[in-house]
Amino acid sequence: MLIPSIDLMDGKIVQLVQGEKKKLEFDNFDYWIERFSNYPIVQLIDLDAARGVGGNRSLVKQIVGRLNCQVGGGIRNLETAHQLLDIGARKVIIGSALLTDGRINHEHARALAENLPKEALMFALDSRGGRVAIDGWRTNTAITAFDMIRELEPFCESFLYTHIDTEGLMGGIPMETVHSIRRATARYLVVAGGITEQQEIDSLDALGIDAVVGMALYTGKIRA
Repeated sequence: MLIPSIDLMDGKIVQLVQGEKKKLEFDNFDYWIERFSNYPIVQLIDLDAARGVGGNRSLVKQIVGRLNCQVGGGIRNLETAHQLLDIGARKVIIGSALLTDGRINHEHARALAENLPKEALMFALDSRGGRVAIDGWRTNTAITAFDMIRELEPFCESFLYTHIDTEGLMGGIPMETVHSIRRATARYLVVAGGITEQQEIDSLDALGIDAVVGMALYTGKIRA
């Protein structure tokens, strides 16, 4: 299944290359909401909140009121997770908050699992150079996605793996890495990072993996 991506920064929809360089920017929200309205779920990320430089909560509220969304970016505590679910998010995506002082925070993962509906909890594995990056991908850690899966699998039912190295480059996602991630967990798995062709989406679907697509949709490479 294809999951469209909406990334928010400075009150606009953006597309970044490898989480850093802005390549596309839109403020015609109604157009894209309408384009994505037939999809079962859309991924909505507040990049400003993820980076700790403000947020786009009013826009998030507006969008989740019109689309089924899995929402991420800056969800660092239970209160924020509950708030997002209360305003209509179908899932909350937790990433940076799962790591504290360079270590996996099992206590926080357990608290999330005990206080949120299982089907509403998704853990993010954002990988650059084989290591997990946090704080809006600005801080690298020594932890791998496989470390995260091994230690956090008991606390969630779904993972979002993003291959930052290929994100936004329109060159495809490395399938050998995806196969390795698939073998590492039986949990529901969503992947992102440069997915450009319908053939990739079909190949991922055959593995039981859903695909988040951004740049390829916004440039028309894949038709929404």
